[in-house]
Amino acid sequence: MNPILLDFPDLFDTKRLTIRAPRSGDGPEIDAAIKESQAELIPWMPWAKTLPAPDETEARLRRNVAKWITREDLLLHLYLKGTTTFVGGSGLHRINWEVGKFEIGYWVRTKFAGQRYISEAVDGITRFAFTHLKANRVEIRCDTRNTRSAAVAKRCGFLLEATFRHDDRAVDGDLRDTLVFSKISPTEFHHYDDTHPHAS
Repeated sequence: MNPILLDFPDLFDTKRLTIRAPRSGDGPEIDAAIKESQAELIPWMPWAKTLPAPDETEARLRRNVAKWITREDLLLHLYLKGTTTFVGGSGLHRINWEVGKFEIGYWVRTKFAGQRYISEAVDGITRFAFTHLKANRVEIRCDTRNTRSAAVAKRCGFLLEATFRHDDRAVDGDLRDTLVFSKISPTEFHHYDDTHPHAS
């Protein structure tokens, strides 16, 4: 089936979060979160090196709204459940609809770091992918030096498949090695351990 004809929810809840597609007007809250979190984002996110102007953030989000409609990319915003308080960003990217393959990316707003919101979001988004998008494979990829990101993948039960050596350029321009984690079936679900809240 042509993915543009697929119908699936653009909003769902986890225990503490509302996870939804971007909407027009989200820009100011996202812009504030990026400014607040820039120092922590710069080592891993190329787009964080230069702070965007508020209208640039809103324009980018509106382009992502269009990509949701065309099913090219599924950006997701994380909010404290039932509020408009932005916690972080995630989404399903590098989509191959023919295979049913998706990659989860994520970042957390600095003031919400260490509370396992991202682990909760990844668990929920993975369920969403298998349940609503008929996923056959969900990946998480990160720089080998990004230990917090790797810890999220492991906590959520993703299998470390490989380390790709000199796979890409890091934000600082150095060659980086990339960890590749995956789940290929909902039966692989291993829920993250939320008994220790002071982690990503």
